Amino acid sequence: MTSPQTRAAPRAGAPVAIAAPVVIVLDDDTALREALSSLFRSVGLDVALYATAAELLAAKLPDAPRCLVLDVRLPGVSGLDFQTHLARTDVDLPIVFMTGHGDIPMTVRAMKAGAVDFLTKPFRDQDMLDAVAAAIVIDKGRREARAAASGLQSLYEALSARERQIMALVTAGLMNKQVAAEVGLSEITVKIHRGNLMRKMRAKTLADLVRMADALGVRN
Repeated sequence: MTSPQTRAAPRAGAPVAIAAPVVIVLDDDTALREALSSLFRSVGLDVALYATAAELLAAKLPDAPRCLVLDVRLPGVSGLDFQTHLARTDVDLPIVFMTGHGDIPMTVRAMKAGAVDFLTKPFRDQDMLDAVAAAIVIDKGRREARAAASGLQSLYEALSARERQIMALVTAGLMNKQVAAEVGLSEITVKIHRGNLMRKMRAKTLADLVRMADALGVRN
């Protein structure tokens, strides 16, 4: 089994490098694993190679943009069943399938379950590189969305209970005067709270705040 390339720790005060994308290959064919490793490394991708599903599940997956190149036929478990297992255990890996014995029902099942591509052996190197590139773009997008959601949640948690209450009312469409009547405050006090929560949430407009409330699931 080959692990991802080891990278030196950054010096104190040095800018932190963005981790290179990693292609995780799961196939019991040693020659194919090595060939794919060479192919992916030739375009600057890191690679992690596994011969069995058990090896992959026991490994610590790299915290970097990544995808899984997965053979349909594996010892002990089929690639399609492994795809189902990953989905059930919330392991978020865009998958590129490869097989020497593909058929339409198999392809349909894989794609309906979220596979990025389904390549039949022997495949062209460029087809594999294109499929992996598309999968990594998907994973990058998911990571960026999760990071944005996490940052938004942190901003929301920094609001006071009163500010959260007013945010819920304002984003539900109530005017300041109506909010004041609802919470038992003066209108000027509501305006102050509203200004503070807009600043804390980094919302430039009410529309921004409404979108944030929707993303957070804030309801009145």
